[in-house]
This record gives sequence, C-alpha cells and structure tokens, in this order.
Amino acid sequence: MDEFDVVVIGGGHNGLVAACYLAQAGRRVCVLERLDELGGAAVSTYAFDGMDARLSRYSYLVSLLPQRIVEELGLRIRLLRRRYSSYTPVPGAASGAGLLIDNDDPQQTRSSFAAIGAEADAEAFARLSADLGRVAAALWPTLTEPLPTRGEARRMLGDDALWSAVFERPIGELIEQRLQNDLVRGVVATDALIGTFASVHDPGLRQNICFLYHVIGGGTGDWDVPVGGMGAVTGELVRAAREAGVEFRTGAEVVSLSPEGVVEYRMRAGAPSGSARPRAPRRVIGARVLANVAPAVLDRLLGAGGTPSTVGGPGARPEGAQVKVNLLLRRLPRLRDSSVAPEAAFGGTFHINESLTQLEEGVRTAERGELPQPLPAEIYCHSLTDPSILSPALQEQGAHTLTVFGLHTPHRLGVDAATLERAVLDSLNSVLAEPIEPLLLTDAHGRPCIETKTTADLDRTLGMPCGNIFHGPLAWPFVEDDAPRGTAAERWGVATEHPRILMCGSGSRRGGAVSGLGGHSAAMAVLEDDLDR
Repeated sequence: MDEFDVVVIGGGHNGLVAACYLAQAGRRVCVLERLDELGGAAVSTYAFDGMDARLSRYSYLVSLLPQRIVEELGLRIRLLRRRYSSYTPVPGAASGAGLLIDNDDPQQTRSSFAAIGAEADAEAFARLSADLGRVAAALWPTLTEPLPTRGEARRMLGDDALWSAVFERPIGELIEQRLQNDLVRGVVATDALIGTFASVHDPGLRQNICFLYHVIGGGTGDWDVPVGGMGAVTGELVRAAREAGVEFRTGAEVVSLSPEGVVEYRMRAGAPSGSARPRAPRRVIGARVLANVAPAVLDRLLGAGGTPSTVGGPGARPEGAQVKVNLLLRRLPRLRDSSVAPEAAFGGTFHINESLTQLEEGVRTAERGELPQPLPAEIYCHSLTDPSILSPALQEQGAHTLTVFGLHTPHRLGVDAATLERAVLDSLNSVLAEPIEPLLLTDAHGRPCIETKTTADLDRTLGMPCGNIFHGPLAWPFVEDDAPRGTAAERWGVATEHPRILMCGSGSRRGGAVSGLGGHSAAMAVLEDDLDR
C-alpha cells in the first residue's frame, strides 16, 4: 500500500490549491480524482462539436480568489474587470427601458436610474454600496487567516447598526429600508440568491450568508473574468502542483475511507466516464486525508469504511436550485431599449425578470412544486471581456458566448433539462427585441449550439449532492464566540470528528465559489499542526 504525507480526495480547484501548498512545503502528496480531467467545476470545454469556442462549462466568474494565493503559489492568472456592473430591463415595459449601472460613468448611471423612475434610489444605492464596501474591507483580509470569532468580526466592522442589518436580521429588511424601487431592490437581492433557494426574508439568514460572500470578494465585491476561461485557472494550479511534485491519479473513484487514513479506490480502464468496467480496488494511506468533496459524500465514504456518519449530520443531503445554459451566438441580440447598446447591456450581469417581487414570487411558486414563470435568471457574456476563448474566425464573424444562470429551480422539482431550457429561453426572449433561437450557431452536426446543465447533471457528473454548487449550506466566515478552537483544524474551519481527516473543499467553513479558500485553509491547518508537534 502506497503511503503519503497527504492524500487529497478530489482534484477540483480547492484540492489543487491544498496540494500545491503542501507539496511546495515538502510534503509528499497524492491527489485522487474520479474524472479523467482535473479541475472539477472550474474547467473550460469545447462544448459544441466542430466549434472552436472554449466555454467555462460550470463556474464562470472569479471574485473570492485572494491575490495572496495567486502570488504564493506562483500562478500566472489574469483577471479582467468589467466596466459595466449590470443591466436590468424593467419587466413588461413596452419601451424596454432598463437600468444600466456603469462603473466608469456615475452620471450615466444616475440618468439610468431616473429613466426607470428610480431617481430617488440612485444615491441610496450608492450609499448602500459604500456600506457594503466597509463590510468587505473589514472581513476580506480575514479569509486567509485563522477564523475570527463573531465578536472579533463585529469589532473589526465597528458599526453595530450595519452589523445587525447584515449579520443578524434578514437581508430583505435592509434592502427594503434603503431602496424603494422594486427593480432596484431585485438587483441587490440577487446576490443573496445565487445558488441559494430562499426568500430574502428567511429568518434562518442563509440568504444573508450567500449575500455576504457575493459582496466581499477582493475587498470590493467585483466579479472578474478569467482570461482564457475558468480552465486557465485550474490549468495553472495543475502546472504548479506538478512542478511541486504532486502525484495525480485520475480515473480513480474513491469508494471508502477510514479514520486511520486508509483510502480505497478503483481505477477505471481509461474509457470515457461510466463506460469502463471497474477494476479491483486499490489502497493508499495518508498521514492526513483532505476531503475535497461535499460533506454528504464524505459521510458516505466514511460509512463505507465502517465508520458512522459524523460530518454532515444524520441524513444530511443538500439541494441545489439553479439551472445553467451555455449558448454560442452568431451575434448579440438586439434590445428593446434602443438607448443601450447590446455590448453595454451584456458587458456586465444582465438581469432578467429579477425584480424583488418576481424573486419572492419565484420562491413561493417553487415551494408549491411548480416552475416559476417567467424564470428569474441572469446572463453573462465572457467573450465581450475576453474574446480569447473564441477562435479568430469566430471573433471576425461577431460570434459571442452567453451563459444564463436560472434561479429558483430546486432539485426537488425534478424538472427535465428540456423543460428548464425552454423556461430559460422564454424568460430571455421576454426582454429582447428578437427571439434568441435564430441567433444560435450550429455545430458540425447541424445542431443548435446550446447546452443545459441541471442539478441532476451536477450530481451525476461532479458529485455535488442534488446539484448544490456550494456542497451544502454556506457558513459565516467566523465562528461563534464559544466555538472550540483548540486544534489547527478548528481554527481554520476544516475540522471533522477524525483528526487525520480534514475538509478542504466548498464544504469547509469558508467554502463556496472558485476561491481556493477551502484548500488554503486545509493546507494551513496541516502545516500549523505539524509545526506544533
């Protein structure tokens, strides 16, 4: 049986970050990845046969990846800032009027607020953004340090009223107190709902936690475009890990794990995923095992190893609530709002049917077991900011990619991909001056260049339980004042009940999104623990 200082289960970006840090610190590291390709959800793919367009298939923007991690691991990554924050058409407006938030032109932004009848909200929106900037400035530096306590984090912010509004009361109250226009309220509220199925007034505050992570990235809350697509980020991590001596075993499906660090896995025969006959099990042992899988998956692996479930709680199974649609277009669609160029509208986040009323009604509809109509969704166009993902020929033709992220489609609905795709296209068409379907390019087989990824797809392909993109409920980036912090793993938010096994993925205390924070925290816990011995 091969022995390693560290065995990492799962070759997604967090596992790669942890492996890089530990191998560069001189540890012998092995990464086991079930798929044939490393990167997990942070990959780029030629999604359409015969089309030279490399799409970020699952995750697509970067905000929470600290520059500290980039520099310490020696990653050659470029992130581009988008000029436009967002564009949001007024639902049902015959004129097609919309709100354009231009980061480089405050006067244009104020004029856009006035054009939709929300002039009074222009200054209120700016003041709210400034307050959230203070939250970001206070908490962002803590994400690469041991966890602060709630009391410490509150003192860092130094504003009890703002603390209460963001951390103790439903975020919907803050939004409704500060802003009057339904559409402007929705623009802010979406940050609380990406990947989180909840009302903005949910007393459990899960929407607040989601909101916080969406507004603190980089200390600014900006969401940037990775040059070359998301695969360029994980490609750099793989390069750095290989150069540091990490051993990768792909096509290696872990089937059990013991508290003593014994990992049993099966190698597939090298054929495409799912079509090969499994081989006899193999084993490796790690002085530490880092689990870059969802807590519910870790529970299952421990149970298969004869250990009771102890990580996610009895019967814990998270649920995703989103659908993602990737499109390749011959050109950008025309807008109903002739005052805004498509290049500006699609240059940031394009919100469709996401007023606060529509978002709240969408939750109630889905809770009744029905698909929201129209479906709240938002769009982003990678190729406007970074055309390098398209071949020169496609660029010359004026082609563009669109990614549509639909909200409030919980896994429990059991809606098939075709129905979800239709709902997304109908929602998009409701705010355009022309239908989107005729603009789709066709692949080498004459098929429209569109693909839809549902929660069931994420569960089956990436092992995200019920398609939950955060691997489970998000947690505050601090611990309660009385929480145990006696071990390095507890101080970094990666502890399980087994000392040799640490969380290192999105299921860790500061997990979620393409941040590397789960991997960084696990690596720091290992190194700190080794130093204390």
